[in-house]
Amino acid sequence: MKEATGELNMSVVVLVAIAGLAAFFYFTLWPMIKNNMNQNTNCAKAVCLKCKTGNCQTVDCHMPGDTANWFKCVWKG
Repeated sequence: MKEATGELNMSVVVLVAIAGLAAFFYFTLWPMIKNNMNQNTNCAKAVCLKCKTGNCQTVDCHMPGDTANWFKCVWKG
């Protein structure tokens, strides 16, 4: 009976650990991944200003037809 109780306790520990890792992924990592994918999609469709100095990291961009909402995109040269 002691062995069965020990195996049950270990199963509970493993399930709690898996649930913790799943919650960490879902609430911490997934929003960052999703935001990055959305930003890359928006930057691929955007109209961007040209880099004036030649060594820009980011440039100001907007969606076609929407000049009121500007955002930054990585300068791709």
